Amino acid sequence: MSQVTVKTDIRGVLFDNVTMDEAAAKTAELINSEGLDYIFTPNSEIVQACIDDPSLYDAVNSASLIIPDGIGVVYASKILKRPLKEKVAGFDLSKRVLDYAAKNGKKVFFFGSSPAKDDVPAVCDIAAEKIREIYPGINICGTRHGYFSREDTDNIIEEINSSGADILFVCLGAPKQEKWIYENREKLKVSLAMGLGGSLDVYAGTVKRAPGIFIKLNLEWFYRLIKQPSRIGRMMNLPRFLFGTIFFKLSGKDKKNTK
Repeated sequence: MSQVTVKTDIRGVLFDNVTMDEAAAKTAELINSEGLDYIFTPNSEIVQACIDDPSLYDAVNSASLIIPDGIGVVYASKILKRPLKEKVAGFDLSKRVLDYAAKNGKKVFFFGSSPAKDDVPAVCDIAAEKIREIYPGINICGTRHGYFSREDTDNIIEEINSSGADILFVCLGAPKQEKWIYENREKLKVSLAMGLGGSLDVYAGTVKRAPGIFIKLNLEWFYRLIKQPSRIGRMMNLPRFLFGTIFFKLSGKDKKNTK
């Protein structure tokens, strides 16, 4: 029987209050259960997007496992006096999943990121080759870049389903990937889908993850800002979310359990 996790409401998003080890164990259960399950990894920006556009709540909260992929969400949980155990980074969980897939013969499909350009292969293909080096024996049964029109969706789903994939990484960026999985949840035949943002770019080496010291100090957001100053507009969602959460708590809205 699948273990039930405790849900924690952070501004209307229902996070599973789990450690990384607990999230990995739950993920293994989902991979081996009947039907489609999916995992979302909201950070402060995604939660703020839900606050700004409440129609996103249904999609995000429909996931089988929702993990806090950002220290801002953990800080908000403490402000609201319902602390989450720890940040559970989606990229780190994806490494656990790839390791599990390699050791247990599960097939993985990569969907997302940039297509081939000039003489450079698609990011999903570069990521697949590098992951095969890291996880010997892993079965990456298919790849598909993330540039498509709505009319292409059925063909993409057929490609994924025909591959026999057990696990699907959807890396379209938020909230596009969450919407895509939610809208197509009745058509997908995989066991587990994960919304993983720019993870394929990191695996491919086209985007560098923050050095360990930044991760340890919960300053990944600062490293990304240094590397990509153009992200300053998006980064402003972090203080907007945290100050908004303080006001949300002080105003008494939290007691009314409103979003």
